[in-house]
Amino acid sequence: MPRFTPFPALRYCDATIDDLVAPPYDVLSDADLDALNARHEFNITHVDVPRESDGPERYERAGATLRDWIDAGVMAYDDRPSYTLYRLAFTDASGADRNIVGVLGGLEVGPYGECGVLPHERITPKASTDRLDLTRATRANMSPIWGLSLADGLTDLLTEPGEAVATVTIDGVTHTVERVGDPDRIAAIGAKLATDDVLIADGHHRYGVAQKFRDETRAATGREDTDAEDTLAFVSELVADQLSVEAIHRLYVDVHVDDLVAALDAGFDRSPAPAPDATTLAEMEERGALCLVRPDGSAEWLTPRPGAFDDVRALDGLWLEELLSGVEHSVTYQHGVDRVVDAVVHGDAHAAVLIRPVSVAEIERTAREGVVMPPKSTFFTPKLLTGLVVRPLA
Repeated sequence: MPRFTPFPALRYCDATIDDLVAPPYDVLSDADLDALNARHEFNITHVDVPRESDGPERYERAGATLRDWIDAGVMAYDDRPSYTLYRLAFTDASGADRNIVGVLGGLEVGPYGECGVLPHERITPKASTDRLDLTRATRANMSPIWGLSLADGLTDLLTEPGEAVATVTIDGVTHTVERVGDPDRIAAIGAKLATDDVLIADGHHRYGVAQKFRDETRAATGREDTDAEDTLAFVSELVADQLSVEAIHRLYVDVHVDDLVAALDAGFDRSPAPAPDATTLAEMEERGALCLVRPDGSAEWLTPRPGAFDDVRALDGLWLEELLSGVEHSVTYQHGVDRVVDAVVHGDAHAAVLIRPVSVAEIERTAREGVVMPPKSTFFTPKLLTGLVVRPLA
């Protein structure tokens, strides 16, 4: 079962953090970075997102910047190990009000399955060493991974407020962080998390980077008791009333549309659909159908044929993989119907298929059975902010 540890958190000294925090690095465009960099000289993106245009020494400068902020009193360490409660209040895409509560701490790093940490989908490899280079230079975990604990009752231990640290509302989501320093409460939270597995919801690549950094540190020090043995994680309980899971749709290139359609026809009946818009996903759920988007922006419903997928787990992404397994093609992934349509119409993809979100029940079932979903099966919202807590790797 996973180890989950408190640590002396590095935090901004100013409780007004509106201009200091940022969304995670992997959802930021260059325009987003320009705006965040300009918003404040101490915005976390100045450390967390070195740009290639900043030159080969960009990671070293990021590390130096973080140390300068600490020396200048912009950020400071807690005086003792703590956990941080992190609450997110928002209205989801369906209009339902949701409240998520989780805890930030150090999650054990190790090979999947050997320390109670599990992937929930197959991981698409990344050639970039950006996050590893940043970790080496800053000696810190900057952005948390999101873990889902299968431990029943974790939420009950996180409900009581901790010591208020900061609150910020961004894009309709209220993010609140509270410090937990009481030894008894820390022990109870850690003990509860150690009773069952933690499933990675978001941040598989970051966890992979932590695995590499741990191995490097062990090789360099000959020790297995350094801060590199854990990584920064937000862990919440896997419960349906808290989680908001959206779909990540499929964009297809390197394949002729006719060949794509011929493969899909082996498992789906096609019928005309209106041009995709904000109502399309709800109608897909009602119909039990997927939706094909053609190069001219027109669409067709893809309704599963009776018996076509009897031997395949009921996941839209897995159905598509099964049908296209013998067709030469490349696939990329995109969240948001409007962005998918734009990509196809403007020629960035030859066609696309809109898929339905995976249910929380299916996420738990696959985890319990030790099965992983296809890559990019889920899009958990809202995204966790970077800069609320930094975990040092001294």
